[in-house]
Amino acid sequence: MPADVDSARHEWEEAHRRLRRLLGEPGRPPALEDQLEVLVRELRKRVGASYTLGELSAEYRRAEPWVRDVVAEHTPAPGWPRTLAVVEGAAFHAVSLGAVDYEP
Repeated sequence: MPADVDSARHEWEEAHRRLRRLLGEPGRPPALEDQLEVLVRELRKRVGASYTLGELSAEYRRAEPWVRDVVAEHTPAPGWPRTLAVVEGAAFHAVSLGAVDYEP
């Protein structure tokens, strides 16, 4: 696996773990699950039904502007920019599980 894809996967896995911790905390931002859902839906539109981890990694490198726009438009909540990177990474992690070349 190319180093950039491997590095991206590690970032996504860590974001997934961090999001799971945030979701278990009392007083967590209420919109995290909604933000994750909207980003997963948008990401699946962007990569299509069949994609590789390399294609997903390429989308990750150019995702910051559209991720911010999607959350701002559909699921903004107080303080959402502070957790955006975690939700973004967790969305990519979720979608990576469906890549044609995914291996645990």
